Amino acid sequence: MCAGKTTHKHGYCDKHADQAVAWKKPAHKRSGRGGRPWRRKRERILQRDKGLCQPCLRKGIYTPAEEVDHIDNKASGGTDEDDNLESTCKSCHKVKTQKEALRGRGADA
Repeated sequence: MCAGKTTHKHGYCDKHADQAVAWKKPAHKRSGRGGRPWRRKRERILQRDKGLCQPCLRKGIYTPAEEVDHIDNKASGGTDEDDNLESTCKSCHKVKTQKEALRGRGADA
């Protein structure tokens, strides 16, 4: 990570501004899941994470995020607190969800 300071809205210093990913707010499907409070929290987390997939970013890959996921899923005692949420791309979200499903069946994942 760069220690450069910035006042740019995208959050990148002048040296790394070309790495800024312009992300679009994905079209929200009206699934009835969470309602307005969740949509507001989801938007806040996407903004906090600068629209980037956090698991990819930890690998040094800049991928636009499309989902907000629980780090520790709710079935395992995770909460909806901001520090338990992160932005993810669809691919990372799918992989994590599959691993959690396998763990739930007793398999090592």
